[in-house]
Amino acid sequence: MQKAQDFTKVMQDMAASFPIDASALQDTFKSSAILGEKMTKVALEAAEKSNEISSKWTKDTLAKFGAMSKVKAEPADYSKALSDFASASAEIAAENLAAYAEVAKKVQMETVELMLAAGKDFSEDATAAVKKATNEVTAAAKKATASAK
Repeated sequence: MQKAQDFTKVMQDMAASFPIDASALQDTFKSSAILGEKMTKVALEAAEKSNEISSKWTKDTLAKFGAMSKVKAEPADYSKALSDFASASAEIAAENLAAYAEVAKKVQMETVELMLAAGKDFSEDATAAVKKATNEVTAAAKKATASAK
């Protein structure tokens, strides 16, 4: 019966010949964490601003509704109050929707800026890591060639 060859030593030697730069992985992880932190900050600021807009919108609407619900002397005054409330509500809605649009526009601009900066950083990190790995592999190959002679 034939015994299977053990490739453990061969694989260990091969892995040792191609060193992995752990610092490059750490730098990439750190860059990713920083990007995540910045994106979270943008999202939280947008959520806070949206909450402020919603709260103001509710307060304004309730104040207008309070004015509409007061007792009137003439029946026609009720229809005028309802009409005034509808007009004010439409105006408030337009203002608040514009405010939401501004928040969305700001988030979009900040996100694009962050992604462009991150892309540039990742590209530079990748280029440096590949260059370093190429140099190390070349040096290892030269060393292996020299020791084989």
